[in-house]
Amino acid sequence: MDSQIISRELALRIGLAARALPDTDAKRLLSVLTDCIGLPLTEQKLLGLTLDTLKTASAGEFAAIDPPLLTHALSILKSGLNVPEQQAYNEGDMPGSIRIACASNDGINVDGHFGSCSQFMVYQVSADETRLIDIRNTDCRQEVEDKNLFRAELIQDCQVLYIASVGGPAAAKIVKLGIHPIKLPAVDAIAGVLNQLQSVIAGTPPPWLAKVMGIEASERFHFEREEATG
Repeated sequence: MDSQIISRELALRIGLAARALPDTDAKRLLSVLTDCIGLPLTEQKLLGLTLDTLKTASAGEFAAIDPPLLTHALSILKSGLNVPEQQAYNEGDMPGSIRIACASNDGINVDGHFGSCSQFMVYQVSADETRLIDIRNTDCRQEVEDKNLFRAELIQDCQVLYIASVGGPAAAKIVKLGIHPIKLPAVDAIAGVLNQLQSVIAGTPPPWLAKVMGIEASERFHFEREEATG
């Protein structure tokens, strides 16, 4: 992107918004935006951009993309992102907690395919606290024989993985490392995923989650009976 045409901040937003859209790079999105609002791209012009305009620009270039994805990309274009800060964590700090990874492109949503997401947001989660303890970039600077295994090993200390999508062979590698993959039906905010998980942890966790939390087998049997009768 030409720094003479757009500011560095807007170039970053365009790059992040492009990642939020399927089969879209910054060049493709820039072309559509240019058709929408013309050059130079400015903050004021982007604030006036609507979903309908974005969807119909460039002869409907983005017409086939799901509206929630376009809405998310538009939000990034207009306001950027407020990615949470990492927090220190020492083993044992949060009794009864589990470690989860979220496949994400923007650091805010679970919006990533396992094999192509740009990062894993790693959280330690208990019933009453969540901490972002690491952000693991998936870029590999050297050739690897198995990209899916490389990605799975990046998060092998996690018990649960939230993803937007994953293929069967990759899922098998994830499970083999002892990670429980959860595919969401749609793009969802990480904050919402964390809140829901906390509610489950605080209530009656299913047997697989109780096992991950280190609850004794006798207690897991108690949960199973509650599920069966509840």
